[in-house]
Amino acid sequence: MRQSSPPDGPVRAGLRPEQAAMTILQSYIFRRVVQMFLSALLPVLGIIWTTQALQRINLVTDTGQSIGAFVQLATLILPTVIPLVLPFALAIGITQALATMNSDSELTVIESAGGSRGIILRPILGLALAVSAISFTVDNFVEPVVRQEVRQMIASANADLLSSVVQENTFRKIADGLYIQIGGRRGGGVLTGIFVGDARDPNVEFVYYAREGAIDEASSALVMKDGEVHRKLPDGGVSIIKFDSYAFDLTEMTRKVGAATLRAQDQDLFTLLHPDPADSNYQRRPQTYVAELHRRLTEWTFPIIFALIALVVSSDARSHREARLHPTATALLLMLLFRWMTFYAANGAEDTGLFVPLMYIIPAITTILCIRQLSSNKRLVIPKTFQEKFADLTGRIRLLRFGNSDREAR
Repeated sequence: MRQSSPPDGPVRAGLRPEQAAMTILQSYIFRRVVQMFLSALLPVLGIIWTTQALQRINLVTDTGQSIGAFVQLATLILPTVIPLVLPFALAIGITQALATMNSDSELTVIESAGGSRGIILRPILGLALAVSAISFTVDNFVEPVVRQEVRQMIASANADLLSSVVQENTFRKIADGLYIQIGGRRGGGVLTGIFVGDARDPNVEFVYYAREGAIDEASSALVMKDGEVHRKLPDGGVSIIKFDSYAFDLTEMTRKVGAATLRAQDQDLFTLLHPDPADSNYQRRPQTYVAELHRRLTEWTFPIIFALIALVVSSDARSHREARLHPTATALLLMLLFRWMTFYAANGAEDTGLFVPLMYIIPAITTILCIRQLSSNKRLVIPKTFQEKFADLTGRIRLLRFGNSDREAR
């Protein structure tokens, strides 16, 4: 007796046709949203990353570091940008994907077939949870390590000023009011044609000239030989003193720039939970550690909250004739308002603990309002007065456009 082959597709997986259809539909929605999410994430991430990297270009220009050091620094900056961009990119991807599906009447078909909002909500909220997990990991474990590495890299570059600033025929600013230039180099680390301008003291200016000199690494001093120093007083008088040897001390400057100072933003989650009482930065501003800890515990939820906002404004089928702002524009306005409120609360928490509860209240209220709106299965409707004004505005624009077209045709 011939055995029948097992059924293919969803039936073989033990799913009813209705369940299989919903699974396929949810996979389709998930795919569409992920594509739009990546399309929004990568360009915005690239622009912000480039802007942040260019702000550190002075590492190359001021300290004489190689382009390789700049590329390394720019790469380390990338994880610090990701948590800021992820929530906005996710919301833009959701609204764009659902707006496209609405334009193609796909949302209308789902609604007409009796499909619930859960078909749309489940894949999108699953993606939002995954993005929030990524944001939490980057913000609490990856970014602190990267920030510490960046600060150490900048500190090392500044500590290397004694060797990097002395470039031939180039004025180099190594501190406020302090400039150095050399004419050339000889073997053994000998520098020739040394010029030093020191205007750090507002009451007197010094200008040093020397035929040659060298850097004493042990004492962090520039030792100049066979030169003279010009001392200019506020009344315009100038005194000139010649010297056979003179040591220009740079110890304080190199000590100041050579050590990396770690702030609250640079600490990992465990350090924020149990800060070192002996940390000088913690002793000066302990409240910043409290504010940073609560920021880390709240901001990782922003992708979920932004996804809920995006779903509220774009998950229902709408007629093309219905007056409303584009879902992406509406979502961006709401998200910027939400981000401004949380940013204000986080900044206030750095000065007083009274703002700390706000850092939790604002996300909690926003989440509750979004869930309530979604569970009610009601559309987010523009008030009648705004609808009338919007319809009047679009009508005027349409008349102007068609009026100009008629004039051009004549």
